[in-house]
Amino acid sequence: MSEKNVNIQWYPGHMTKAKRMMQEDIKLIDIVIELLDARVPLSSKNPDIDELAKNKYRLILLNKTDLADPVVTSKWEEYFKEKGFFVLCLDSRKNSGMKIITDKVKEACKEKIERDKKRGIIGRPIRAMVVGIPNVGKSTFINSYSKKVVAKVGNKPGVTKGKQWIRIDKNIELLDTPGILWPKFEDEAIGLKLSYIGSINDDILTKSEIALELIDFLKKNYCNTLSDRYNIDIDKVNFEILSDIAILRKCIKKGNEADLDKASNLLLDDFRSGKLGRISLEKPLLS
Repeated sequence: MSEKNVNIQWYPGHMTKAKRMMQEDIKLIDIVIELLDARVPLSSKNPDIDELAKNKYRLILLNKTDLADPVVTSKWEEYFKEKGFFVLCLDSRKNSGMKIITDKVKEACKEKIERDKKRGIIGRPIRAMVVGIPNVGKSTFINSYSKKVVAKVGNKPGVTKGKQWIRIDKNIELLDTPGILWPKFEDEAIGLKLSYIGSINDDILTKSEIALELIDFLKKNYCNTLSDRYNIDIDKVNFEILSDIAILRKCIKKGNEADLDKASNLLLDDFRSGKLGRISLEKPLLS
């Protein structure tokens, strides 16, 4: 990140209610399916979920892999497997990787299934709670997995407000839950990364500050993305680069001035949609 610190915190009241609801419902659950954004697997992993699900089987889905650096994603898959999680990589928007979800859930719950058989309990469905931070793709995943539109989808955080049960088939039932963050990001970089991917409400952000930080990261880690996308010289200070993007993309205010807010929106939208390429914002430290 650049030397300028951007401190971002967002924990609206409905998240407190959602967390309390999840704590009540966890006793009904066999396995917790946690969706992470493949571009920021660690920053998008809510530490409260580990406490909530500490006695449950766990499956991590690295979602939006089509937007992430594939080399880095494979390292994250290895990282979480080393931590003892069952892990799958997928792009739920394209139904990619959906057909192996059920097999992986059954594999994770193998002990529970065998225990039920010994007790004479046959055919009881596995109950899974689907969790994740806002805008990580939970609703899209559920719709793709269930092969029907049962969860409301949006490209901004906070679309899912309540819980609902979804029956996948005779073997699996899902409990959809609202996306929740945690009350305070101890590391300022986490809030910044989550703002890049759209997990923080854009209304509380100063978009130009976020865009300048993103430019700084891209210059250091994916130096060709900006020049390839916008045909600009990146050997300039970040503010000048953002101004060049504004001018070249006709983001102009009255008085023929560069509209930096509009250019910032354009840059963030291009990053979030993958138009800048497949970019990962963090790498794991493998043992």
